[in-house]
Amino acid sequence: MPRLRHLLTLTLGAALLHLPSLQAAEELPEAIKKIEAKGAKIVGQFDAPDGLRGYAAQYQNRGMALYLTPDGKHVLLGNLYDETGNDLSSAPLEKLVYAPMAKEIWAKFEASNWIQDGDKNAPRTVYLFSDPNCPYCNMFWEQARPWVKAGKVQLRHIMVGIIREDSPAKAAALMAAKDPAKALEEHEKAGKGSSLKALKDIPKSVQAQLAANMQLMQDLELEATPAIFYLDDKGGLQQQQGAPTPDKLVKILGPK
Repeated sequence: MPRLRHLLTLTLGAALLHLPSLQAAEELPEAIKKIEAKGAKIVGQFDAPDGLRGYAAQYQNRGMALYLTPDGKHVLLGNLYDETGNDLSSAPLEKLVYAPMAKEIWAKFEASNWIQDGDKNAPRTVYLFSDPNCPYCNMFWEQARPWVKAGKVQLRHIMVGIIREDSPAKAAALMAAKDPAKALEEHEKAGKGSSLKALKDIPKSVQAQLAANMQLMQDLELEATPAIFYLDDKGGLQQQQGAPTPDKLVKILGPK
């Protein structure tokens, strides 16, 4: 199963998915065009056995394999297996659909407005959507301390405000702080005893940054924090919703 399929069960927002179609100069067979007309986006072609022609497509933010029959008049939809049970569709879909998806989503995170937590040169980067009033965000912050302090992991907090009425203004207070990283550390370290105050007059630049973070979260159709994103050992994009269990923590942050 492609590594992104778990992520795609959350129905990733279409605004993030701008995968390139086959070149316009390459004329698609009429039968494939009919499928394209139904809303599928053809993103690549791949080899298939016994005269079939394989096409990788994106439909409703999911990858699917299409197989054109040798007569060019019929299209089969679904995964194709050989006589030993090997899935012949998984690798092409991973290469042509899921890997580009992961790359683009990760680039969106990199370009978002986040607060650095840890060594910027740490070998592993983890992004999370974080609300200043979120107890589970604070729990994950505590869980991650051994990795962060050891310089093995950097967390990048994409600040949003969704839990309480003052969450947006508190997120803005962290983002507008003279030293956002220090302000975030003091806030998370204090836990329930945090003295973080909601920012009364939010600069327009900070408003724009916070709005962009919220839009990104909405595009991903995420509804709760922390929403944690990381790359696994094979470079596949993975997600964790909520504070992770100890075994999951190692998968996210790596060995101590």
